[in-house]
Amino acid sequence: MRLSLFLSLVLLPLALSAKSHSEASKPNFIIIFCDDMGYADIGPFGAEGYETPHLNRMAEEGMVFTDFHVGYAVCSPSRAAINTGSYPKRISVNGNFGPTSKTGLHPDEWTIADVLKQENYATACFGKWHLGHEPEFLPTNQGYDEFYGIPYSHDMWELHPENGTRYNFPILPLYEGTQVIKKQLTPEDQKYHTRNITSRTVQFIETNKKQPFFIYLPHPMPHVPLYTTDSFAGKTERGAYGDVIEEIDWSVGQILNALDEHGIRENTLVVFTSDNGPWLRYGDHGGSAGPLREGKGTFFEGGYRVPGIMSWPGKIKKGVINDKFASTIDLLPTFAHLAGAQLPKNRPIDGENIAPLLMGKEPPNYSRGFLYWSGRRLSAVRGGKWKLVFPGSYTVWEVGGGGLPGHERLSETIELSLFNLDTDVGETTNVIDQYPNVVARLQKFAGSARLDLGDGQTSGRGVRPLGGQN
Repeated sequence: MRLSLFLSLVLLPLALSAKSHSEASKPNFIIIFCDDMGYADIGPFGAEGYETPHLNRMAEEGMVFTDFHVGYAVCSPSRAAINTGSYPKRISVNGNFGPTSKTGLHPDEWTIADVLKQENYATACFGKWHLGHEPEFLPTNQGYDEFYGIPYSHDMWELHPENGTRYNFPILPLYEGTQVIKKQLTPEDQKYHTRNITSRTVQFIETNKKQPFFIYLPHPMPHVPLYTTDSFAGKTERGAYGDVIEEIDWSVGQILNALDEHGIRENTLVVFTSDNGPWLRYGDHGGSAGPLREGKGTFFEGGYRVPGIMSWPGKIKKGVINDKFASTIDLLPTFAHLAGAQLPKNRPIDGENIAPLLMGKEPPNYSRGFLYWSGRRLSAVRGGKWKLVFPGSYTVWEVGGGGLPGHERLSETIELSLFNLDTDVGETTNVIDQYPNVVARLQKFAGSARLDLGDGQTSGRGVRPLGGQN
């Protein structure tokens, strides 16, 4: 036998074995992403009237983030942000996509799934996508190997809750990959959203337990209309909303148990958070922002600040309460770092690698800046404990009940305001006259952001003209 052939026969299995070992040692990632869950809607953040024992377990085993922000305070832009690590404005996703939208997240964008595929990760999305329903925009054309779920919000259907307003939404389909496997979901089908996507997640863990994987689990709930299986209906003092949260907590338990069962819990980083704050106009069918001002759709903390828990036994210390700023846009660069994956070239990433913060090492700069957008407009900026809100308006709603939305009450206005979030997380006291130097610094930061991303325009200077609006 020739020496070269002999060596190849001997060394190839060793190389494959080394590669297999290297891939197996890479961490798994799971993002559990709720819809319209408020800051105070789970046990570790003070929820009352129902129990969240599995989320309590996650918090006890890992790190609770009390200053965790989304990239935008409504559905589609927030989902674009968590998937790409960029402000939605940068990638031209400035509002929600819907059943009649012909655009979506541009396939040329790099999602977390795209980044991790470089390192041979198995990837899946189970739940609500809401980044375009045309085939080219669906998850399996955005880096995900599997997709099972709905293409947009589950209230975007012909049975949308009504309160004097007629909504002309079409039927709500269920997808497997790019194929519609059920053309028209019914209320009975909606009851099984949480259970079905949980089952698919557990199955995916079982199938891929010997290779690195990434699961993005965007729950349709607790966005209205609220549905649970009969096992959870009517269980809590809080009513339908509490029932839904308890079923989501059950889902978390199923996932953690599956990781334990297959001996991969200590090699898996699990992130639990929400896409934006609570939809307050639905009253008892909506969540709570607790001490924060306003909720979904606004540039106040109640819209942008959400519950955040990250658990990774053996890597993240147990029971840590972290009050440092972090955001969903940080997950892509953090996962890339931990997986040894390259960040996309020529694609500006706005998030930061927060792995040092997770590991208890030197944390990222707490004074980092952050941008709050409303549509295409820059509405506020953050620097450390300071938040500067620019003059503008926002909608205040009459609170509804029983699943019906409240009516618009009036449009509130706000003047140029500076808030110290360390002492005034509710944004109640404008201290702008006391700190002119802080205001000047934040105004300068905002000016740079407007030059970079534009303000009131479809896209900013130097920004790739990708994506689109509905």
